[in-house]
Amino acid sequence: MLERLANIISEYSDIPAEEITEATNIRTDLGLNSLELVNMAVAIEDEFAVEIPDREALGIETVGDTLALIARYASAD
Repeated sequence: MLERLANIISEYSDIPAEEITEATNIRTDLGLNSLELVNMAVAIEDEFAVEIPDREALGIETVGDTLALIARYASAD
């Protein structure tokens, strides 16, 4: 799952997928503006067929946090 997520993130940032880890900070390490973050979130939801509530998405800090939410909402279906 990390590899799929890293590929999406690398499309929106200047960081190669191979350098993205669970510890990568979404806000500080990726250097994305608000619009890019929203577009990336939509792409992630589409890729993993999940819908993450906005209030929870706002609390995401790392790639690991994102993976946890994807797993949580994927299993909720």
